[in-house]
Amino acid sequence: MTNPFDPTRTRHVRTDVLDIAYHEAGPAHGDTVVLLHGFPYDIHSYDTVAPLLGRQGFRVVVPYLRGHGPTAFRSASQPRSGQQAALGADVVALLDALGVERAYLAGYDWGGRAANVAAALWPERVLGLVSVNSYLIQDISAAARPLAPELEAGFWYFHYFLTERGRAGLTADPQGVARVIWKRNSPEWPFTPEDLARTAQSFANPDYTDVVIHSYRHRLGFAPGAEPYEELEARLAELPGIPVPTITLDGTSDGNFPATDGSSSAHHFTGPRLHRQVPGAGHNLPQERPHAFAEAVRDVRALRRDGAPLGTG
Repeated sequence: MTNPFDPTRTRHVRTDVLDIAYHEAGPAHGDTVVLLHGFPYDIHSYDTVAPLLGRQGFRVVVPYLRGHGPTAFRSASQPRSGQQAALGADVVALLDALGVERAYLAGYDWGGRAANVAAALWPERVLGLVSVNSYLIQDISAAARPLAPELEAGFWYFHYFLTERGRAGLTADPQGVARVIWKRNSPEWPFTPEDLARTAQSFANPDYTDVVIHSYRHRLGFAPGAEPYEELEARLAELPGIPVPTITLDGTSDGNFPATDGSSSAHHFTGPRLHRQVPGAGHNLPQERPHAFAEAVRDVRALRRDGAPLGTG
């Protein structure tokens, strides 16, 4: 099968902040779905998902997030923010640049958070949402509240990145950092050195370290947000509900986020919502279980269109 993310086929659009690099699959006039990757991953999480959805009639758009791959800031003066409001605003700016009025959004980790933010703050632009690990908008006011020790152990890099030693470590060996996180996040995923090396090319972006470090310092209350996103962050601090049709997914083999029945986050979803567990999947769910992820995107479209009763998996 032809690699849908051949670098020679990379496209670009400009927003007010970024030159966003992305790939596209499927018919140009199908329903648009934007697939959003996490950290420390990149668009290759969707190598299989993108062509699957393209064959189902979706126009599939897969962007590199800010700080990753060929996506670049347009000005040296732009803050290299990785905060949640910036990620969500980037999604809406991408839709504007593509001339897409409304789209389905699907993602995990940082990309899932970006999709959650867009769906909560700009629901008129979002047809439906697929989100791994349910509601991902950060409650920064509660950042100092500790988790259970076994969960804290998996978030070692959150604390590492608060230090200048952590910044230096990420700068020196981003692939090594990713390898450790991948193993912990997805203990049953038999990724290869080639898988990691291919994704690690996206970490060579000159803004990668700054964006990543700011993301983790901001979410834990150790760095201020960038001024352009103050009003959006104030709205996110209220933990707004998500009114669009949503399917949430939990991998049963996620090393850091134990699978749930979805009930603890149900109050955040004010529109139709289904929750599914995906057997054997870790944190990088679309790459580990692409058919289950693609099925969720297809099913959220059905949920929106006709409210069809669908299985919870």
